[in-house]
Amino acid sequence: MARLPVRLQPGAAREGIDGWDVDADGRPVLKVRVRARPVEGEANAALVALIARVLGVPRRAVDLARGGQSRLKMLEIDGLDEAEVRARLGGG
Repeated sequence: MARLPVRLQPGAAREGIDGWDVDADGRPVLKVRVRARPVEGEANAALVALIARVLGVPRRAVDLARGGQSRLKMLEIDGLDEAEVRARLGGG
């Protein structure tokens, strides 16, 4: 199971992955934008769906492990290791 740190921007004009950045502690995070607003879990659901689609895994394989109410989130991807996830997302 891979762990994927994400910085989410909800309410964006378009959805997409903006590449890798670092958080305040210098750890790599994937920057992701979704159109959905952070209301009743809509942005989190859109994030899970987008990451599953980009990685080519079923939606049920992507789990929001931490950060449900925060922009910084930790996703867990079942069935892939971290090297596979980073390769499919373009490094990092």
